[in-house]
Amino acid sequence: MAADPVPTEAPAAEPFRCATAARRREDPLVATATPARRWLLVEHPGPWPFNAFASDAIEPHVLAELAAAIRPARSRLLMIRRPGRQVVGAERRWAVLDTEPGREQVWGTWRDSADLRDAAAIVGEPLPEATGPTPTTLLVCTHGRHDVCCAVRGRPVAAALAERWPEGTWECSHIGGDRFAANVIVLPGGTTYGNLDADNAVDIVSSHLTGAVVPAYLRGVASAPPYGQAAVIAAYERYGPLPAEAVRFVDGRQVGDGRWVAELEVGQERRAAAHVVAEVEASERPPTLLTCAAHMETSARAYTVTRMGEA
Repeated sequence: MAADPVPTEAPAAEPFRCATAARRREDPLVATATPARRWLLVEHPGPWPFNAFASDAIEPHVLAELAAAIRPARSRLLMIRRPGRQVVGAERRWAVLDTEPGREQVWGTWRDSADLRDAAAIVGEPLPEATGPTPTTLLVCTHGRHDVCCAVRGRPVAAALAERWPEGTWECSHIGGDRFAANVIVLPGGTTYGNLDADNAVDIVSSHLTGAVVPAYLRGVASAPPYGQAAVIAAYERYGPLPAEAVRFVDGRQVGDGRWVAELEVGQERRAAAHVVAEVEASERPPTLLTCAAHMETSARAYTVTRMGEA
């Protein structure tokens, strides 16, 4: 008589991870960068709650002043910290950085919330032209309490970049596009890359810094609206390899439902900058879970350049 089969436990289901799912779906990176004219960075080692600025790191009335200052300046407020939550001394740093290259960067330090009023006073003011080269700041989203993928994929990238650029690399709070983790913003300029990992991040950022933007990993540029970002990426693909800021969004207009015309200036080696016009269309992708914590499926817009040429 045959023995009864020994019962076995069913393998545990893998937890849903939005970045893994997005890569399997081949979600397009194009036109997903967060637009911002200026960045207000506040160092705090954490831990950061879901809303990084809802912690007791900054007193509520000072946080209200910061929020009021960035709103008219079209700025983005981010928490930053050194990879591994390194803290050097009692003072933490803050910075006001412009998206536009060639502007002076302002860095300061703070011990208590009141010190951040200096940052609030500066963020809405015009920044003077830089008198020399401005240092590069690399922001890697590692905000794990906002989305698990940002921590799991972001921290190894932050560590790899910090080994190569220790002074310029920071972990940062939520920047959007969790499913494209690891995400990296390069300032000045606000170029945003996605789908990076510890094996390719240093090469991609190094290429960017030495004069060749890598469009395959580009989410967009902070200086342009989504349709303009799509046009900028298409120009890098068509006219590249080109250095950062060689393609500049100049202007644009909506010409129909989900259709725009974007005007670009494309600087090319050994010839005058070209005035390029691109036609862009938006479409809705099938609904899906866009973040690890999502409870319902949501549609995301995809932007496609249907026509591009020199004016």
